[in-house]
Amino acid sequence: MQSLGRALPLRRDPAPSRWAYRMQRLWLTPVFRVTMRVGIPAFVVVFSIGVYLSDQTRRDSFVANFTAIKTGVEQRPEFMVGLLAINGASPALADAVRAKVDLRLPMSRFDLDLADLQSKAESLDAVANAEVKVGAAGVLQITITEREPAFVWRAEAGLVLLDASGHRIAGLTGRADRPDLPLIAGEGADRSVAEAATILRASGPLMPRVRGLVRISDRRWNLVLDRDQTVLLPADHPTGALDGLIALNQAEDLLARDLTTIDLRNEHRPVLRLAPFALQELRRAQGITPTESKT
Repeated sequence: MQSLGRALPLRRDPAPSRWAYRMQRLWLTPVFRVTMRVGIPAFVVVFSIGVYLSDQTRRDSFVANFTAIKTGVEQRPEFMVGLLAINGASPALADAVRAKVDLRLPMSRFDLDLADLQSKAESLDAVANAEVKVGAAGVLQITITEREPAFVWRAEAGLVLLDASGHRIAGLTGRADRPDLPLIAGEGADRSVAEAATILRASGPLMPRVRGLVRISDRRWNLVLDRDQTVLLPADHPTGALDGLIALNQAEDLLARDLTTIDLRNEHRPVLRLAPFALQELRRAQGITPTESKT
């Protein structure tokens, strides 16, 4: 009976208070969580930095210290470039690349603009491609891919070496310097080297006699042979006309005759022009005597 007279302890209500409930609901909001975890700390940091750097003296000191640290890191021996190596280029081209990039070594690799160095190297006519990188032991390596000469172009300014795409490589002193390359001439010949190469490949058995190709009015080619013979090729399908000439020459030995010009521009009616001596002999054989002018 005595135990029944004692007051029972109050049981704690497990339900949260109104403010605790509201705070729990608020923490479930993604924007609030990001603001509390990221936004406010970031604001405090930025605000503190802004207050610190609001003074000009502190700003100058900060910039000076940062510059000193940056310079000290960049000028460390392991970051210095002391040598320039050029690979894949002839001695003359290597000298031209060195003069073009114009580097004053040693210098920090952080001061090197590799893209600009590559652009300068590739600006040379003889360079098809350049790869620039800093190798081991502080060596700046420039790997050059040279353009391969494919034609000698007789331009108005003189002889020029061209690659297979018609890009200029270098000037040429004389034709005898590169007798192994085919000769092309005429305005616009450099823009049509692909067609010139096709014609030369189609020349086949005539190739030992070919002396060059001449571009006419930037629309068609003349094939120049030895013995002062010229083949006038059409603007359209020149290789087909050349195949017909080769077949005719093999059957009739046409090019062994005293001809100066074989005009193939009209595929239905080739025109032959005889040499002056052969023309006189033909007229004499036909009983035609040239009339003498009377004074």
